[in-house]
Amino acid sequence: MSLPPPPPGRARRPADVAFDAALDDTELAAACVAPTRGRWQAARSLLARTGDDWDRRGHRITVLALEPYSAAWAAEWLIAEPDSADATALLALALVRRALRGKDQPARAREACHRAASLAPADPTPWLGLLMLERALGGQREVVRIFEEVRARYADHHHAHHLMVARLAERRAAAGPDPLHEVYDFAHWAAEQAPADSPLAVLPVVAHAERYRVLAAAGFEPADPAASAHWSGRLARQALGAAFDWWLEWEQDGHPRRLVDLNYLAHAKCCEGRGAEAAALFQRIGEHATPEPWSYPGRDPRVAFQEARDSTLGVGFGPGWSVPGPES
Repeated sequence: MSLPPPPPGRARRPADVAFDAALDDTELAAACVAPTRGRWQAARSLLARTGDDWDRRGHRITVLALEPYSAAWAAEWLIAEPDSADATALLALALVRRALRGKDQPARAREACHRAASLAPADPTPWLGLLMLERALGGQREVVRIFEEVRARYADHHHAHHLMVARLAERRAAAGPDPLHEVYDFAHWAAEQAPADSPLAVLPVVAHAERYRVLAAAGFEPADPAASAHWSGRLARQALGAAFDWWLEWEQDGHPRRLVDLNYLAHAKCCEGRGAEAAALFQRIGEHATPEPWSYPGRDPRVAFQEARDSTLGVGFGPGWSVPGPES
């Protein structure tokens, strides 16, 4: 199967490139700016249009919650509309973000997430907020329980699966490399359970990157992923080959978090030494880099992405280059 051509459109000069957590969601990017000017109505309209597209809703609310004053203007929104499920979910995710940064109490964030869940029982987004919180602070049993709450509402939830893979990859770090580690089993199981066109097909690659992060931090793998045999073994080759073939066939251009997957896949192909395949992925990524997995383990994601892209495309970025904040 031949590699796809680059997407049509005007080529950007290096100085034109700008990155943010909204990725290529221009409506979301506009709504992120509007509330800083006292116009939370933009977020209200955006979430009303999003409806029950759960992956898109989760992406939009988690990105809106990154804004420094999101909790404050969500509270203002609730003064105007006390029973708004959208405002309540946004406040809950904003409080989760604050709790993860040590600026609010986790108990307050948990309470807000449960209130949001009670207002919209079918919405997995409040449970996504709880999963983000417990992925960092909770015990394994509670993490699994909350993940199942998300899956009960939307079985193929993209962000939730990424969070679960990241958490599982951290188990038994001191034991060193293990091709039978549970994170690989989980990722393959999730990919097999998902529909044929689901981006969860890339989850085994995500699992491989997350496990590399853990092993490198523990000293079992070199800090330079390209120098690690982690990406050249049979398990890696199988995961990367299947995920890249899936991408060639499906090219899920409409999924709100597909660029997260493409960054993981491009990173893996660079580590594998498959420059032509990495180049095709960089063409699709365009300006939309993500910190993970380019930051693994403890690297400057801006430098890592730029060097990887330069080596495959021969195109550098100018001084305006930046990356969004972490999403997981």
